[in-house]
Amino acid sequence: MLALEMYRSVAKTALGKVAGGRLPLLLTGAAAPLRMVTLDAPKVEHEGWARLRVSLSGICGSDLGMLSGRTSLYFQPLVSLPFVPGHEIVGELLDPCGDLEAGTRVVVDPVLTCAARGLDACEACARGETNRCSRITVGDISSGLQTGFCHDTGGGWSQQLSVHRSQLHVVPEGYSDEQALLAEPVACAVHTARRAAVRPGDRVLVSGAGAVGLLATLALRELTDAGEILVVAKHAHQRELALEFGATEVVAPSETLRRIRRATSAFMIEPEMMAAPYLLGGVDVTVDAVGTKESLQTCLHATRAGGRVVLSGMPASADLSAAWFRELEVVGTYASSRGTGDFATALDLVGHDAMCRLAKTVAPYPLHRWREALDHAHSAGRLGTVKVAFDPRQTK
Repeated sequence: MLALEMYRSVAKTALGKVAGGRLPLLLTGAAAPLRMVTLDAPKVEHEGWARLRVSLSGICGSDLGMLSGRTSLYFQPLVSLPFVPGHEIVGELLDPCGDLEAGTRVVVDPVLTCAARGLDACEACARGETNRCSRITVGDISSGLQTGFCHDTGGGWSQQLSVHRSQLHVVPEGYSDEQALLAEPVACAVHTARRAAVRPGDRVLVSGAGAVGLLATLALRELTDAGEILVVAKHAHQRELALEFGATEVVAPSETLRRIRRATSAFMIEPEMMAAPYLLGGVDVTVDAVGTKESLQTCLHATRAGGRVVLSGMPASADLSAAWFRELEVVGTYASSRGTGDFATALDLVGHDAMCRLAKTVAPYPLHRWREALDHAHSAGRLGTVKVAFDPRQTK
């Protein structure tokens, strides 16, 4: 089968880390530790596993971070190279899988938990907190926090992979493949909204209006009793989408603190020596949906004392002085939890009118045009695209 494979290259990873932010085209050329290969289709020979033919697989910000060398070395022991990336996946079962017949169209919850690894449930899995599984490096398959980071299972950037019954959710009748593709990122947004612990009437700031920020905004509006939801967006089309997805107001990055200061009667503090301004006072909850140093700093500096900062995008390093001084709750939100039914909720939200319109804008590419696809994904915000994906069925 055809697949895109990520492999270990210290030189290319270093080049991407040094130059990728300034020269993003390097990340699909000389600096990309990614190659198109012909592989035997992966087949995990353990109970509960089946083969899946891929229909669509999305390109996520975490995938781009991995290729650019921006991903923290913390994650290095939690993957098994070489691997086929791709964890946002919709496809068709080639084999019966538990109670599901061959031919069933499914979406994949990518986290590889104790159930997939043939192990007794760890404490987290037993509580239903499957995204917190502590056994992601042992068991029947190689290390891998998710499908798309594990050598043995394969990933979505290919024609075929192996999946476990515990990962599968049947696509509702009437949903297009493009709608189904959005279920996994929406499930993550559902989990973000639940982790945010928004109280009735709370003011919320979402920093970022790419896919993560837009979906978090929708989940916050639909699943919580948030009051004002302020979204930070760079581009005009993002402003329009954010309002459609439930934002009360949308502001440019440079306007954020001033707008919150006026709304909350906070004090603006402007340090000398080139330090960034911050507020004494601010919103109740902030969600960093970008994962850059600047975005996280905005969240830390815009949250009132005792408020909550939710890390939804994979975070960059930042000055945590505000978290200490203002006693902020800094909360991570990773993947989705099976115990709280995040995927079931997500599949309902995918039927939302705004999501149906968003699904029609998914930009699919065949595998052999992977350089174009990644270029597009790197520039998605500027180009007005929310989700770029691979369609292994395409040949042109």
